[in-house]
Amino acid sequence: MANQLGKRLECKECGSEVLCTKAGEGAIQCCGINMQLKKPVALPTAD
Repeated sequence: MANQLGKRLECKECGSEVLCTKAGEGAIQCCGINMQLKKPVALPTAD
């Protein structure tokens, strides 16, 4: 899995989050498992 610059990843085990600051190959791990991409959060509208 290639890591993409600016993407946030989270650990499903402990809830830690990381921000990718350098793109590259490989997998980021925490608690012995690969971290998953965090889903984007919709911002409220200003209407």
